[in-house]
Amino acid sequence: MWPDEIDKKTVLYGTGAVGGAVAAAAGLYRFLYPYAIRDRYQAQLEMAVIEKFTNIITSGGTLLTQWADAVGRQPDKPFLLSGAEVHTYRDVDNMANRTANFFHRRGFRKGDTVALLIYNEPTFVWTFLGLAKVGVKMALLNTNLRGQALMHCFRIAGATSLVVGQGQPLLDATLELLPELQEEGATIWLQGSAPPPAGVSALDGLVQQESDQPLPSPVSITPADTLCYIYTSGTTGLPKAAIIPHSKFIVGANSLLHIQGLTSEDILYVTLPLYHSSGLLLGIGSVISKGATVALRRKFSAHHFWDDCRRYNATVIIYIGELLRYLCTVPERPDDKDHKVRLAFGNGLRPDIWKQFQERFGIPRIGEFYAMTEGNVGLTNLHNKVGAVGVASPTYRKHRPFSVIQCDLDTGEPIRGKDGKCTEVRIDQPGLLVGPTDPGTPYTGYLGKPELTEKKILRSVFQDGDAFFNTGDLMVIDRDYFIYFVDRVGDTFRWKGENVATTEVAQVLSKMEGVQEVNVYGVKVPGQDGRAGMASIIPQPGQKLDFRRWYRYITAKLPTYARPLFLRLTQQIQVTGTFKHQKAALVKEGFDPTKVTDPLFVIDNAKKSYVPLDEKAYRRIVIGQARL
Repeated sequence: MWPDEIDKKTVLYGTGAVGGAVAAAAGLYRFLYPYAIRDRYQAQLEMAVIEKFTNIITSGGTLLTQWADAVGRQPDKPFLLSGAEVHTYRDVDNMANRTANFFHRRGFRKGDTVALLIYNEPTFVWTFLGLAKVGVKMALLNTNLRGQALMHCFRIAGATSLVVGQGQPLLDATLELLPELQEEGATIWLQGSAPPPAGVSALDGLVQQESDQPLPSPVSITPADTLCYIYTSGTTGLPKAAIIPHSKFIVGANSLLHIQGLTSEDILYVTLPLYHSSGLLLGIGSVISKGATVALRRKFSAHHFWDDCRRYNATVIIYIGELLRYLCTVPERPDDKDHKVRLAFGNGLRPDIWKQFQERFGIPRIGEFYAMTEGNVGLTNLHNKVGAVGVASPTYRKHRPFSVIQCDLDTGEPIRGKDGKCTEVRIDQPGLLVGPTDPGTPYTGYLGKPELTEKKILRSVFQDGDAFFNTGDLMVIDRDYFIYFVDRVGDTFRWKGENVATTEVAQVLSKMEGVQEVNVYGVKVPGQDGRAGMASIIPQPGQKLDFRRWYRYITAKLPTYARPLFLRLTQQIQVTGTFKHQKAALVKEGFDPTKVTDPLFVIDNAKKSYVPLDEKAYRRIVIGQARL
């Protein structure tokens, strides 16, 4: 990992006679603590990156200044590849200027909010940049959301307009909410060549008529100004809008992939959605900050993935764990290793898939990381250590502070001693990851009620008056001081790369005909990443259950990743003393019919219904023969 042996020796030992003494001391230190080289190197590398983006922010840098720098340096370099399209930095900047002029001439000003419901397309990128030039905040809507969840995201952002991208599903989702959007006084713009329906206005033709020159009077934007809102399920209720100021964009765009060695010569292949921080900050943002090239695909396809990588000469890919597992399920081909990808960067990769993916496709390095959109803890694995998300030695944490504290593994509640303070876990013991909320690791929180932000803060953790961000994630540190993600606690689980709030799903299911009460949780499925949704339901007495109707209702109201795959019909739901649903026992029993005496059902998309789950069906799921 060291750039060269000279740098390594100089850092560790110094030179000359003094260097000899230092070398002896260092030798003893490395004997007692053999990870000194590794941790010092990573800490120094990361601190150099932190110093760089800190200087950018303190000098007033924003997404717009970094974009302007990149355009100025290499206007004719390809910035964006999509299908057969090639857009240079200048091309995208011209379209961003047209977009900025369009919205500015229609009265949009700094502080206004426009919602974007757009797939991964070039139009997303220049619409995003154009609105940023006006100082308009953007609410980045999840393209999988429908109904009231989608309306909620639009409403809580205070958006006055909605830009809808190409694709009939997006238009259908918009038309479903059209009466409510019109009641809000929203203006709706449709991208693409399709004629807009009543109540919706065409956008592309009008944008093309605008000047491609910058705004006559540039808008003053600071690092503290809000750039956009990225939605996260959080732990309860409907999606929350995490506030992303320009400063946080700068941090994301100039940190993790920079540490992993991204260069201006790289071509980054992005299939992750741009409404999420991985696709936007780590993908588009990192490319802008380095002056590299991004290849964009509307939606991930396991069958087209490597063909795209070869077509675009991609050198870096970003992933979530589930994505790489899908690639490993595609039948092997003779050209599996025929590509130029040197680095796969992402999070959520299982150790067994890690090895399988790396060996099958010949990927030299995998850079696993850990971060949260709204969080203030960032970890990254520079050492190709299978399964690890980073290092967590005492030496390293002097430079990058965070802690893993003892907690109730079922509820995630911190365990406090008689003095009311928390204790860090021992080696190989899982605990709750927390990060200090000081100026060096700020926590920007959520839009809306202050209590949404406050709920994620733990106070007086180690000392009176201190404050830590609660990630809600369990981590474990091994004897080599590598740190690993274990699980997510509380009322959220992760499936298909998406966070799912159990309360949100339960609210939808509770309105389903024939349901008296419902408790939603996530269960482990062998061979699958994350947890699959499961619902324990008390049926309405005396009503005949219609599973086909339930299936139609659930698939219409919930995105794919949030739909419960398993149903458990029961007569009683256990609650806590504060009337919260108990989930721990249900999670432990899972969907195993040998452990559960209640009737169990599994989703069957072919039959468009839920069908009985017996031991035979259970075995097929466990050995991977049944597709979920």
